Amino acid sequence: MHVHILGICGTFMGGLALLARAKGHKVTGSDANVYPPMSTQLEEQGIELIQGFDPAQLENDQGETPDLIVIGNAMSRGNPCVEAVLDKGLPYTSGPQFLSDHILPERWVLAIAGTHGKTSTASMLAWILEDNGYQPGFLIGGVPQNFGVSARLGDSVFFVVEADEYDSAFFDKRSKFVHYQPRTLVINNLEFDHADIFDSLGDIQKQFHHVIRTVPSTGKVIWPADIEAVQQVIEKGIWSEQECFHQQPSAKGWYTKSLADDGHQFEVYFDDELQGTLDWALIGQHNIENAINAIAAARHVGAAPIAAIESLTRFEPPKRRLELLDNVRGVSIYDDFAHHPTAIATTLQAMRAKVGKQKVTVVLEPRSNTMKSGVHKSTLGQSLALADKVYLYQSGNVGWSLDDIRQDIDSEIIIKDKVDELVQVICHQAEADEHIVIMSNGGFEGLHGQLIEALQKRGSKA
Repeated sequence: MHVHILGICGTFMGGLALLARAKGHKVTGSDANVYPPMSTQLEEQGIELIQGFDPAQLENDQGETPDLIVIGNAMSRGNPCVEAVLDKGLPYTSGPQFLSDHILPERWVLAIAGTHGKTSTASMLAWILEDNGYQPGFLIGGVPQNFGVSARLGDSVFFVVEADEYDSAFFDKRSKFVHYQPRTLVINNLEFDHADIFDSLGDIQKQFHHVIRTVPSTGKVIWPADIEAVQQVIEKGIWSEQECFHQQPSAKGWYTKSLADDGHQFEVYFDDELQGTLDWALIGQHNIENAINAIAAARHVGAAPIAAIESLTRFEPPKRRLELLDNVRGVSIYDDFAHHPTAIATTLQAMRAKVGKQKVTVVLEPRSNTMKSGVHKSTLGQSLALADKVYLYQSGNVGWSLDDIRQDIDSEIIIKDKVDELVQVICHQAEADEHIVIMSNGGFEGLHGQLIEALQKRGSKA
């Protein structure tokens, strides 16, 4: 079958392309404004990428059309290819539906849901299962470095999927995860996000309860006992086994005891019994919680917690999760996939605990639809409080003035509306022993590479 994917360079759709190809299908696809790591991954896997959405791509020289068009949720009415698919009556489906129909049947699906930490937790879980001989398949919205690819079929019934609450396609407004029918469901946390498709936290909670309804009675839901928004979802009804993560010691469920301020070492407890101590390369309370959820999910399929803990000592975080890109003459440059004030705050807490009094600088592109709309305006400034200096990118897509958050931050703020000007001022002011965290859920118009190159040139002239 020839599968053509519209929006193929999205993190989900790019992984789907790898799975479809591994199933023996011919896979092509198109996108616009592509950027690594997904574009690089697809090219390395030999999948043909077409730039843009010219409808001519839907028909070859012999007049043949693809057997199935998979339409990404970034595609909307008015897109030339979408209109051509509808006008010609070509068969089409959404990415989550394709996954459900062609990849997940007869699988034990382990789904990782929540506002934050899905990519990291799914990567941890896939690695634990792999390291313990379970040979899982997976589809993750990033590139886990233990594997080097964002998706694979695997050689067992187990399949780990990053379960997103965003909608499936312009013609299917259900959340993606409703299609997956997990046997193991992890809910990391729950906050308001995706203001472009949800009007309230209650709307999102309904979708989370919809996926809970699909978990079988012999399945398991793993959730945080101390997050009220998740508690409210559970109170709507649950028909499966349950396990909880607790912030404080508890006679039932999971909790941790930190042995280091930055979170790189902690004890793991289940039902008030010590399961082991994890000493690893990651930092931050958010990663501790991600780890516990992965350990709990792995235990559901049979991996002992002590074995999971041992596996995590060799875990390499996915790319773009506080990833150290380079150190140029004492200036450290990090890439972090930031999309929400809570994620920004937890990342900075971890960085501050790691580097102490050394200078921490944030370079932020408010790129998610929710951030661009100004929904998080009242909390964005507070989330940046631990930074010594903040650079903000006022792109033309941001529908409000970033200057509005100055009053909420004591740190120095510099706002620019051009990436090259940002690079120049950051480079000019960067100091030795400074940690620059670039935060964006997109490519930031190549700022990462431009800044590293500018710092290298500055150093060579010194």
